Amino acid sequence: MEIIQDTIVGIATPPGEGGISIIRMSGPASLSILQEIFYSKRNIAPFQMKSNCLYYGWIQTKIKRVDEVLAVIMRKPFSYTREDVVEIHCHGGMIPVRDIIHATVDRGARIADPGEFTKRAFLHGRIDLSQAEAVMDLIRSKTDLAAQTSLEQLEGRLSSEITALQNQLLDMLAFIEVSLDYPEEDIDSIRVSELKQKVLLIEQSLQKLYESSDTGRIIREGLKTAIIGRPNVGKSSLLNALLKQNRAIVTDIPGTTRDILEESLNIKGLFIRIIDTAGIREAENMIEALGVDRTKEAIKKADLVLFVVDITDQLQYEDWEIIKMIDEKPCIIIGNKMDLKQRADAVVEILFPKHWKWIELSAKVGTGIHELEEMIADSIFHGRVKIAEETIISNTRHRQVVGKAIQSLKQAIDTMDQKLPLDFVSIDIKDAWQSLGEITGQTVVEDIIDRIFSSFCLGK
Repeated sequence: MEIIQDTIVGIATPPGEGGISIIRMSGPASLSILQEIFYSKRNIAPFQMKSNCLYYGWIQTKIKRVDEVLAVIMRKPFSYTREDVVEIHCHGGMIPVRDIIHATVDRGARIADPGEFTKRAFLHGRIDLSQAEAVMDLIRSKTDLAAQTSLEQLEGRLSSEITALQNQLLDMLAFIEVSLDYPEEDIDSIRVSELKQKVLLIEQSLQKLYESSDTGRIIREGLKTAIIGRPNVGKSSLLNALLKQNRAIVTDIPGTTRDILEESLNIKGLFIRIIDTAGIREAENMIEALGVDRTKEAIKKADLVLFVVDITDQLQYEDWEIIKMIDEKPCIIIGNKMDLKQRADAVVEILFPKHWKWIELSAKVGTGIHELEEMIADSIFHGRVKIAEETIISNTRHRQVVGKAIQSLKQAIDTMDQKLPLDFVSIDIKDAWQSLGEITGQTVVEDIIDRIFSSFCLGK
């Protein structure tokens, strides 16, 4: 893979006004460009500056003095890209940033493409592809849990596990190769059985990774949670209680909520995308019917359903219709209005599906909200948030690649069960090895690499 040798420049901080903006250059001409435009207060030339130390001075062109800045150089190979890297910390405004960028471009730098700094780190072997993808996941993290998962991937946790599995597959390929090169050495059924057992163990490890991707997706993208129920059971009150603010309109008039209302919150380190839906009942007009249709669509897309019932009332026809609608969904039944003395025991005694959970609370008073938050987190992690102990896939591309590797290993096992020649088995094992290499970038094609980095932000 060809490594680009020109010098790139980009803004590493968000656009707009701010206290400081950081302009980053990477490439062989970084120091010489800085030499032409940076003047140190202590008259130290950039080529004499120590690595990783800030130097105070100003940026000046032949036309004018641009800004008072701090400059730092990071000499190769001890930099983010393993090239000579320069950062200029200037005042955060449109004019100084624009003028400094222009000054670098006029002297031979090129505006960096999205993600090009991280791409160079990958191309120069500082990080692998999964670590590069973790950089953007970390930047986009919305909760501590998402950031922790991304950071562990950035530190190489997934890469190490994938590489270890690849090495085991290589050992198997070597064993098969020896048996094919020396056919006079008869490979007995016991050794083939051992080979099959090793393939099964690797397939189980990959299956565990694959199954973690649902949890990983939720950590990364958020838990889609729909609050549903018939009108006037307290859905909007529940949303307000979870958000700890009056976001939704609450009245005693049934059907107040006509459209879905989506909000975000953080529960136990989990990013929750929560939707307050229109009450499900026989619509009285077209607008209400559209609201009910959108509620049904939200239910289909939800990872978790919060089904609110009124414990002061008997179950109604609409409640039974909702039960039919969400039977296969992960669901928490919320018996609301426990602050009221009146109680309909039939609601509590009803036999909901066994995989659903039940909790009583008062959305109006706030009683039981903390327990509900615990239950929401538990519904995803099954009572065990062990991110520090488990490798989790949070990337859709990784999930697809692991799925391909699993299928290849299943085919290898099937080939052995049919007692076909071992060279057929080696084809399947090699396919699995190659698939796993797509995660770290070892076997991935350049088009995929370009597509991955094109989704990065500018300056990273």
